[in-house]
Amino acid sequence: MGRVVIGMDPHKRSATIEVINSREQVLDQGRFGTDRDGYQAMLAAGRKHPDRVWAVEGCNGVGRHLAQRLVADGEPVVDVPATLSARARVFSTGQGRKTDPVDAPRSPWSGCAAATCG
Repeated sequence: MGRVVIGMDPHKRSATIEVINSREQVLDQGRFGTDRDGYQAMLAAGRKHPDRVWAVEGCNGVGRHLAQRLVADGEPVVDVPATLSARARVFSTGQGRKTDPVDAPRSPWSGCAAATCG
């Protein structure tokens, strides 16, 4: 199957994930709560892919609690700085505003996929 990147756009009460491969194909996606049940469902969705790395936006900010939980559960995690996400939105849409919950996170995850999967 090959290595996948699980891009995460975290918020206080939810996290959106998108699983992509080295060809930037979306294999899976979903929105999960950050409570215990939501986190377990998100973790199970990620673990469907044996060779994976989690790319969490803002590990030093709002994504910190989820990144720490993933690391505690033995998951490989890389930080995607929020500034990279904003820059990717500008390059992909011509403006820096988030316009769609799926399009907003895709570009930085794609770049991360190329670096970690390629």
